[in-house]
Amino acid sequence: MCGLLAYAGDATQFEKFANKFDDLRHRGPDDTEIVKIENGKATFGFHRLAIMDPTQKGHQPFQDAQTGNVIMCNGEVYNYEQLKSSYEGSYHFKSESDCEVLVPMYKELGIERLCQKLDAEFAVVIWDHAKGKLVAGRDPIGIRPLFYGYTTENKIMFASEAKVLIPFCSKVEAFLPGHFYDGEKFGQYSDITNVTTFSSKPLESHLKDIREKLIEGVRKRLVADVPVGFLLSGGLDSSLVCAIANDILKKPITTFAVGLDHNPIDIHYAKIVADYIHSDHHPVYFNKEDTLGVLDKLIWHLETWDITSVRASIGMYLVCKYIREKTNIKVVLTGEISDELFGYKYTDFAPSPEAFQQESKKRMDELFMYDVLRADRCIAANSLEARVPFGDLDFVRSVMEIPPAFKMNTTGMGKWILREAFKGTKLLPESILWREKAAFSDAVGHSMVDYLKEFADSKYSDQELIQAKEKYPYGTPFTKESLLYRDIFEKHFKGQAGLIKDFWMPNKEWSNCNVADPSARVLPNYGKSGV
Repeated sequence: MCGLLAYAGDATQFEKFANKFDDLRHRGPDDTEIVKIENGKATFGFHRLAIMDPTQKGHQPFQDAQTGNVIMCNGEVYNYEQLKSSYEGSYHFKSESDCEVLVPMYKELGIERLCQKLDAEFAVVIWDHAKGKLVAGRDPIGIRPLFYGYTTENKIMFASEAKVLIPFCSKVEAFLPGHFYDGEKFGQYSDITNVTTFSSKPLESHLKDIREKLIEGVRKRLVADVPVGFLLSGGLDSSLVCAIANDILKKPITTFAVGLDHNPIDIHYAKIVADYIHSDHHPVYFNKEDTLGVLDKLIWHLETWDITSVRASIGMYLVCKYIREKTNIKVVLTGEISDELFGYKYTDFAPSPEAFQQESKKRMDELFMYDVLRADRCIAANSLEARVPFGDLDFVRSVMEIPPAFKMNTTGMGKWILREAFKGTKLLPESILWREKAAFSDAVGHSMVDYLKEFADSKYSDQELIQAKEKYPYGTPFTKESLLYRDIFEKHFKGQAGLIKDFWMPNKEWSNCNVADPSARVLPNYGKSGV
């Protein structure tokens, strides 16, 4: 991860600009640059986490001597070698950074076509010298964060996190995934979840595609000039990522699991996987004091008041903190985005294949506000980079085009098609390949959520919860726990609740899903998930 800030003017004139920009330093502690462009027509700030070509040659922003353009990108470009080969005759590359290829690409293609050509997770901002304007783009899923706002001078400002824009912009908004900004207006270059015609392939072909494309998605994400680690919950998704990586590398990988210091669920299953693939495994434990003590700092990093985002972030933040403090690893692979593609526990109740597909599209389109935001912030807060194989663009397109009837739970086992795709590979023990899904915020140990609810109950009266309707008319807290998170959010980001659309909840219009808590524990099909 890296942290960027760009302004269409001289940002150094703002009071405490440098101090606020330092609020992004956790995203990139290896190098910091603040560059005034063309005597203050624009300002670029970049905190670098050095992953590809960690030498000084790879520092950003990149400046194009031919055009006068200046480019900075928080991203990983997985097809950079292929792209680079197209420009080696016309552009002199100064580094081995995967992001430098954007310099000649922009000169030839412009911002919209540049974004379309990338197989990448990225947030890019460019000073176009000829236009005298900033342009920008964000990857189709929104794995890398980007926000924007306008100052009192009506000049646009971009940043990796909203917190550094809020002091300078009256309203801050997320830069939507799959969109670009050409210096004057926003446009959409990709709608990756929109399917006009479903694939007519037979089931066996879909299973082969899932298997091969996920393996390739993992393979791409193993390329780094720094040590790579893996988050391993013992659930299907992260276990598959670890097992595939282990098989590709043919050497022990380093894995990390997290759970409460008593009755953790994931820790047990993670050890089964770690023993099976012979990884260098690190279980990380936390307790009640850790749970409650991290809340304020965590919500500052997350920039959210959503219940499930906060819950699921506690374990993830703490295991990443351990990785930063105890190892030299700088990149971690995770299992996010599988649920949105193949189903949650609540999508077992989808009333039709069409409804399942609509829900999958909705969840994918909103990832940048929920699971992807959580993973980015927990990992970047600890100066690490996240890589998400289930978010591989080719993989996502392929899975979204599978007829939803194949993806629905008609067998009594959620994500059947993903499990079936890896049956017989012996990458994982059968007990893990066919393990029931458990939500991460529950599987670190059921007591964690109980601690949070008990603390909130002790802090607020019933009357204070009733008054929350007047205090917070938008995104109104409906439990004492949600009121706790909202109060902390407002302490740090007063009046910015609109950054999040709503609470993440199951589809309440479906049978058995009209629940008052986002946890799968309240669903009637939770069953063996918590065992």
